[in-house]
Amino acid sequence: MKILDRLEEWIISLMLLAMTALTFTQVVMRYVFNSGLSWALELTTVFFAVMIFVGISYGVRVGSHIGVDALVKMLGPQPRRAVSILAVLLSLLYIALVLAGASTYVLKMREVGIEFEDMPIQRWQVLAVMPLGYVLTGWRFLQIFSGLLSGKTDSLHLADEAAEAMKLKSEEAPL
Repeated sequence: MKILDRLEEWIISLMLLAMTALTFTQVVMRYVFNSGLSWALELTTVFFAVMIFVGISYGVRVGSHIGVDALVKMLGPQPRRAVSILAVLLSLLYIALVLAGASTYVLKMREVGIEFEDMPIQRWQVLAVMPLGYVLTGWRFLQIFSGLLSGKTDSLHLADEAAEAMKLKSEEAPL
């Protein structure tokens, strides 16, 4: 799934680049030329939405979401694995509920046919990123679940912020 990994990273990077470029262009047009693009804010919001919903999946993959795992880290490998499996199953349940709600919402918006105010794009076409993002996130949790069941890992969280902070502190040059 390296293609999906890279695709997520590219989408997030391109959306951030597009947001920055469009906002910079809008600022220059407004303050230098006393004009602007009427659709810039809406398009920036679209870029931001895509970045967020793809970013949720990316965050699960790299283990960068905030997790309160101080108690879990004190457990042995088997109890930690069991708690992590339970956490993944609850996360998958949550994703299923949000995915169902997001899909219903997108379908209703399609049925109503509302367009953006400043762009000739129907809202449902952009809002479709919500269910897509949750499908990607569900896929990432299924990958973690597979790793937990196969014994490749015993924890839900891949990142250890405390260890990383201590390593960075030890690498600093002494004064």
